Amino acid sequence: MGTLRDLQYALQEKIEELRQRDALIDELELELDQKDELIQKLQTELDKYRSVIKPATAQQVRRQSVLHRDQHRSKRQAISAEPTAFDITDLSHVTLPFCAKSPESKELIKEAILDNDFMKNLELSQIQEIVDCMYPVEYETDSCIIKEGDVGSLVYVME
Repeated sequence: MGTLRDLQYALQEKIEELRQRDALIDELELELDQKDELIQKLQTELDKYRSVIKPATAQQVRRQSVLHRDQHRSKRQAISAEPTAFDITDLSHVTLPFCAKSPESKELIKEAILDNDFMKNLELSQIQEIVDCMYPVEYETDSCIIKEGDVGSLVYVME
């Protein structure tokens, strides 16, 4: 058996090995957290693209089948977002309703708007007005809130 000094030295070596392992574990956990965050961002982007591409692809398949049956092409439909004959001064007396909300909710709504392909190009003041006017609504479990393909005039942000 070794002397007390040898045992103390061996103990110090083991303690140092444990410190190095702990440091490596901390480093790997940080790297794992960063990769999890990247996966979450990529998953969000993928979900956005799927929500746009699937409906567009389904519409294209339907159009192709109609074209093959009818052998003629129909006119494309367009939607105009701004009215052509509208006087902006008519809105000068309109005040928008304000709904108080937590900073976390405000940030969630703002991020959702900025993630939306159609709304992300709004001016920051417009986004802020939308955030301020949004209000909470609760639905029963398994309620149908909005269905893909429905015409809608509301914006939903799920929290």
